[in-house]
Amino acid sequence: MERVWGGRRLEELPGKALPSGVPIGELWEVVDREEAQSVVREGALQGVSLHELWTNHRAAIFGEAYISSSAPRFPLLVKLLDASEKLSVQVHPPLSKAVELRGEPKTEVWYFLDSLPGACVYAGLKQGVTRAGFESLLERGGVESALHQVPVKTGESIFIPSGRLHAIGGGNVIIEFQQNSDTTYRVFDWNRVGLDGQPRALHIKESMASVDFEDFEPRVKSASDRLVADCPFFHIEKVRLTAPRDLRPAGRFALVVVVEGAVTCLGRRFERGEFFLIPASADQASVSPFGGDSWILVCTLPV
Repeated sequence: MERVWGGRRLEELPGKALPSGVPIGELWEVVDREEAQSVVREGALQGVSLHELWTNHRAAIFGEAYISSSAPRFPLLVKLLDASEKLSVQVHPPLSKAVELRGEPKTEVWYFLDSLPGACVYAGLKQGVTRAGFESLLERGGVESALHQVPVKTGESIFIPSGRLHAIGGGNVIIEFQQNSDTTYRVFDWNRVGLDGQPRALHIKESMASVDFEDFEPRVKSASDRLVADCPFFHIEKVRLTAPRDLRPAGRFALVVVVEGAVTCLGRRFERGEFFLIPASADQASVSPFGGDSWILVCTLPV
């Protein structure tokens, strides 16, 4: 995905071929959307889309536990982000507002795969900022002074629930796990123009209806914290692999991304920044470190 704030750092990861001459901000790695699809790369189901797997092979691939799920598409969207410059100040609508605003709710978590020295994010409000105060700052173009700015380092993470004001600072390569949604409301964009030379659209009314004005100064999780996120939409753990392990919950699938080193699973090798899904029904699907200790993120879908 071409983005005004994107860069070229994602092509440093194994297997990521980017179109030349344009700033790439996002790679949608695991996606089941009408406008974009992941497909099986090889094997008996080669060429089958993620949507087809979720619709027609749900028990075998994901597990019997999800047969009764009413979700019409795979419930997660997973991305790699390259924030060469800072993103707009934005918010995603909570469920209580999404239908009214004709959007989709989105809760997400960011894992900092590679953060340059001095990198930061903006998340939530500074203690004491009120709705009225924020609106006044917005009118004067001084929104940044209301935002909670947090320094970040490689290996850390932060949870971004729907309703939390946020922006990614420049110098961050991020793995983002989120609800399957593509609704973002921009409240402020640092007075810059888009790739077409025009100011990018803002969504002030929708943003103000979505912001949680009781959300103050959230914390970043340490790189040593093994629990990255646990919420109704996803469960993500950081795992150090020193020996083969079956990472799946009983009878269910697991989604894995390598964050350090390399691993093998079912005869295939995966390196830093590569994703793979371990089917619920696969036999002997242990994940093994390759060439030394490896670190991975393991994402599962709550029942």
